[in-house]
Amino acid sequence: MSVAASPSTPSLLGLEVPDFSLPATGGKPFRLSFLRGRPVVLYFYPRDSTPGCTTEAQQFRDLHAEFTAAGASIWGISRDSLKSHESFKTKLGLPFELLSDNDEKACVLFDVIKMKNMYGKPVKGIERSTFLIDRAGRVARAWRGVKAEGHAAEVLAALRAL
Repeated sequence: MSVAASPSTPSLLGLEVPDFSLPATGGKPFRLSFLRGRPVVLYFYPRDSTPGCTTEAQQFRDLHAEFTAAGASIWGISRDSLKSHESFKTKLGLPFELLSDNDEKACVLFDVIKMKNMYGKPVKGIERSTFLIDRAGRVARAWRGVKAEGHAAEVLAALRAL
């Protein structure tokens, strides 16, 4: 079963997320099924080292200990390369790993690729989105069109309410 929203499935809430794997910073590949039994935060962002993406990553970084204390792991996902991710992670001192989705496998699964307007031209890009996956592997909460400022605190509050 795909978690991607369609006209017949307008919401991802309650849907089980199919297993997938992606290359990750830190040298170990990510596989969602390895995290079953604990909450997972997957946040999709457009691009490393851009202002909004930097703010969002810093806020998840600053609350990382609280997410960990609540039993959750955080994973950032974009289409950037692992090399770009490693640089971004080091520059910001991120205590969590970033996933490279060059082929848009997870982006399509979560339906986060949208047409955007960049300097008057339509371009395909990631809509800033976050998914809180519960211990059973189901989408417990989904945020789309996220504004970076304050978002990590909102996700932490939702995690604590699980």
